[in-house]
Amino acid sequence: MKLEDMILNRVNNMPPSGIRKYFDMIYDMDDAISLGIGEPDFVTPWNIVEAGIYSLEKGHTHYSANAGIAELRKEICKSLSKNYGLNYDYNEEVIVTVGGSEGIDIALRALVGPGDEVIIPEPSFVAYKGCTAFTGAKAKIINLRAEDEFKLTPELLEAALTSRTKVVIIPFPNNPTGAIMTREELSKIVDILKGRDIIILSDEIYSELTYGNKHVSIASFPEVRDKTLVINGFSKAYAMTGWRLGYVCGNKILIDAMKKIHQYAIMCAPTTAQYAAIEALKNGETSVYEMTSEYNRRRRVIVSSFKKMGLQCFEPLGAFYVFPCIKSTGLNSDEFCEKLLKQEKVLVIPGNAFGECGEGFVRVCYSSSMDNILESMTRIERFIKQIKR
Repeated sequence: MKLEDMILNRVNNMPPSGIRKYFDMIYDMDDAISLGIGEPDFVTPWNIVEAGIYSLEKGHTHYSANAGIAELRKEICKSLSKNYGLNYDYNEEVIVTVGGSEGIDIALRALVGPGDEVIIPEPSFVAYKGCTAFTGAKAKIINLRAEDEFKLTPELLEAALTSRTKVVIIPFPNNPTGAIMTREELSKIVDILKGRDIIILSDEIYSELTYGNKHVSIASFPEVRDKTLVINGFSKAYAMTGWRLGYVCGNKILIDAMKKIHQYAIMCAPTTAQYAAIEALKNGETSVYEMTSEYNRRRRVIVSSFKKMGLQCFEPLGAFYVFPCIKSTGLNSDEFCEKLLKQEKVLVIPGNAFGECGEGFVRVCYSSSMDNILESMTRIERFIKQIKR
């Protein structure tokens, strides 16, 4: 028996993440600067950590309810209502998950299978395509365009829809581009989807991290509220990546279906993390504001630096990424990233790791210290001058 033959084709045929090899390359490098990893450089605020510790001291070391601790679900609903005008029943329309990634996974597993299509605008988070493939459904890719600042346009969406479309993913604020969608732009997407039997999967994990324009959720449009699943969590805004805690909100019928998968596969999200998240929602607003303000400061510096180098770079208004165009260097995305890492010891991620239309761009993450950013900009500028000689 060959063990390879025992593995499903849909798993065998899914390539590893295009990001992984760059982290392997940087592992043993001295004096290297990483602008590659998509997580905050801040540690979790102390009051949140302390709440987690205190929950252990009080003996909260057991399973929680499958859907999550009731107090946490109440606080999630309060937060969404206050910040985005979204109103959900904490008892029936919220499920707490192991990070936002589990939410994406169980939503797709509950909704699609062989013969169905999932619309994925790219460049975007690499897990969408993988999670879709593992269900047996087909990923239908929309190639977003730099001239649109990598936003989803109604024309591109309309052209991608077929009779097999079951889910459309709305990945804004966007990883890797930093693009956001305004209310006016989302309203045009709503007009297309409101009369169709299609579920909207809105990944809003970066909703707290916007600069100038407040995040708008597509679920705030009444016409599509009940056919929208909102994915969110604590990793990015609260610097809680290692706590592995997210949540999904949506109509009870959809949440109940997801809960079945969650019950059998996961049981419940980590209890300690849930108690920490309660504190985050109750008393974490100041910390989020301070971290976002610092991200904004770094964002302005890094965008300005790339423009001074002669690289085209639209202004990202969400998340903590910039997506400069490197076509003028004569290198493709992989060549640029590999040579930059070897010659100047700066790690950025090729744009094509997030979809073919990301070719000619690189993702640069500004969730690193200002000192690292300033030094890396000096190194990148030196690198560009060398290859243009």
